[in-house]
Formats: sequence, C-alpha cells, structure tokens
Amino acid sequence: MRSQRILYAAFHQTGVGRWFILLIFCSVLCGHLPAQSASEAAWPSNTVADLPPLNPNAQSQPLLPVNQPVWNTNYAAITNTASDAQYDDKLAMAKFLEKASQPKQAEPMLVSLLAESVPDKIKQEALLELAVVVHQEDDLPRAQSIYSQFIERWPTDSRVPEIYLHQGQIYRQMGLNSLALSKFYAVMTAALSLQNDNPGYYPSLVLEAQIEIAETHYMMGRYADAADFYARLLKQNHPALNRPQAQFRLIRSLKAIDRNQEAVTQAEDFLVHYPNAPEQPEVRFYLAQALKQLGKNNESLQQVLLLLKEQKEKTLDHPEVWAYWQQRAGNEIANQLYQEGDYVRALEVYLNLAQLDSAPGWQLPVDYQIGLTYEKLMQPQKAVDTYRNILKHEAELGTNATPGQKAMFSMARWRADFLGWREKAEQSAEAVAKIGAESAIPDTNAPAIANTP
Repeated sequence: MRSQRILYAAFHQTGVGRWFILLIFCSVLCGHLPAQSASEAAWPSNTVADLPPLNPNAQSQPLLPVNQPVWNTNYAAITNTASDAQYDDKLAMAKFLEKASQPKQAEPMLVSLLAESVPDKIKQEALLELAVVVHQEDDLPRAQSIYSQFIERWPTDSRVPEIYLHQGQIYRQMGLNSLALSKFYAVMTAALSLQNDNPGYYPSLVLEAQIEIAETHYMMGRYADAADFYARLLKQNHPALNRPQAQFRLIRSLKAIDRNQEAVTQAEDFLVHYPNAPEQPEVRFYLAQALKQLGKNNESLQQVLLLLKEQKEKTLDHPEVWAYWQQRAGNEIANQLYQEGDYVRALEVYLNLAQLDSAPGWQLPVDYQIGLTYEKLMQPQKAVDTYRNILKHEAELGTNATPGQKAMFSMARWRADFLGWREKAEQSAEAVAKIGAESAIPDTNAPAIANTP
C-alpha cells in the first residue's frame, strides 16, 4: 500500500520531481508489471455489489465522460492485404453488433476469429472485443479471464493500462474492492513502462484510475481516504475532469466523517461556483447539517430556509430531487431544534415545511408538529386551531385514510380535547381562587364587638 501511495503521489508532481520519483519507483519494480495475484483465480461468480448513492432519488454523474473501450488502435491500418479482407469484415460486423447491444450475435463471430489462423493484430482486436461482449452479457468472471489471457500473451501491448482499468472496474462490480484497487494502481505502473504514440492517452487513463481509486475507497466506507483522493483530484487542471462532481463527492466524504469545518468551506465554495448544479439541494443540506453540528444554529437555519424557499424555476428540471432534500433538510433540522428546546426557530421551519406539499400524507404530520410547538410556546389556542385543521381532513379522507393517518386524527382529537379541558380547569381554578380571596378580605363596615371582662 505504501508503494501505491508513492506511485499516486508521483503523478501529482511536475517536472524533474515527478521523473525522479518515477525513476526510483521503476527501479524498485525492476521493470516488471504486476503479476496476477493468487486470489484472482478464485473470485465468486455470483457477487455483484453496488453502493447506493446517499440520496436514492438523485442521479450520480460520472467524473469522466462515459465511453466505450477504444483500445487506442487505428483499426483501418491493421489489414493491408486482400487476403485479410474477410477477417476485416467479420471483425467489423462483430463490432457493429456489439455497439448495437447484440452481444449474443457478436460473440460467435469473435470466437470463430480466434479459432482461425489470423494475424496477431486481428486476434488481439477480436479478444478485446470478446471481453467487452462478455461483459455486456454480465459474465464478469469470464470477462476477467479474457482480459488476463490478453495480458499474459501480449504483456507489452500499449493497451495493457486500459485493460487493467477495465479489470479494476469489473472487480468492483463483483464486490472485490481490494483487487479492484490493485488493478487501478497497476494502470499507473503500466503507464510508466509502456510507450504510446498518443501523448494524451496515458495521462487520461491515469486520471481515470485516480478517480476510480477515490470512488472505490468511498464504496468501501473509507471516507477519510476518499476525501484525500478527491482533494488531490481537484488540484489537477485536467480538462476531462468533471470538477463539480469531484467537489460534490468530496463534500459527501467530509460530511460522512464529520469534518464539518472543511465540509462547510467546500459546500460554500460549491454553491458559489455551481449555483445551478443539480446537486445544489443536497450540498445545501450538508452545509446546514455541518453548521448545526458546529453550533451555528442561525447560519444553519438560514441555509434550510433558503432551501425551502428556493425559486420554483430552479426545481423544474429535477422536482423529485428538490422535494426530497427540501423535506429531509427541513424535517431533520426542525426536529433537532425542537428537541433542543429552540421552539421559535423550530416553528419557523415547520411553517415553511407546511408550504411544500398539500398532500395529507405530508401535511398532517407537519401540522401535528406545529401544534406541539405552539403548546411549548404557551399558545394553546393556536395549538387547538391547528389540531382542528387536522381533523377537517378526517371527513375528506373517510375510509381511504391510512392506519397512520387514522392514528394522527386520534392524537389530534385527544390533544385538542385535553387542551380544552385544561383551559376550563384553569378557568375554574381561577374562579375558585378569586372567591377565596374575596372571602378572606375583612368587612370594615361590620360593628365592632366589645370585649367583656
């Protein structure tokens, strides 16, 4: 792991510093590419693990553009003789079928090419395309085996770093995250040893490997490592990097390990530079949470209210995402304020939450919390009015009311009756106290009784 971190750091150096570190690293490796580990030969074929995003309603965007494997090869230059034309046509047709998402039709054509006496360049192309086709069919162990066969037969091919990258991605799909990390680091190792005519090919692969390393650490729950790698990515100026996504995932990682001050700094910077990003509501939620945990209740409340009052035109593209984070942010912060006894701020959030959705499933619980908050603020009449508003929905829903809504009606009725009874009891107590006080006052007009010996 230490050698992997040295290698990763080397790609963040510039000039002589980079090449000095790389020279030392290559001398340690003695020029050999990493061999297949013994554990790679026995992976479970039925294990597919994907970490769900923190927000189930949000669509996570890639940090790099999604492309099919190109293998950095000019296929037109592979076959120059008429005798190879038939292989050329068969391979081209197999590629067309693979691009058209018809892997079952492409696979037999590629297998037949591998069984024939064809030039190595065509065989290489066919083997790589077969790996892609098998991957499309979700046969992950077989795809790994095909890639390993290619590396074993042609270890110095310029496409080996890209093959390592795809192997790492497949391992991660299989839930073998440690093996995935080893392959992503192998991308950088191989990129040092091999040459390629395209000067931008290996730097792009190294960038993608670094992204995959950060993503894998996050999926493994190593949020501190993930935050470290995302921060390093943001220091680069590579044009292919999706910087808003990288910073967004850095904020997620920082919040997961409660590095709240750093999360606040990054979230505020994100909202300034990317005000229209689809991740804005989630980022503002993390910002409000971090501020709350830092004890900055006023700033946290301000962020929640900004989120709840966000202009409607901003929510049109992703209304379900905005609704999710508005409701979650408002509900969590308001409940925290209520539990801490900050009823004035809690009431302000609850009242704004009530404006988000008029559906009974949302409105009834919010109104009930508003009623409870009015009680805490010693405003019983407003609390009773709120509970009676809840009971108005009982006739509207009728038999369509859910068990939860029926329970809400029962609780609202009980609290309204209780507050009514308590008010009458207090009035009666006041009346009795007043009568008692009046009877205790001496009558100054009554005749005095003389004392007799």
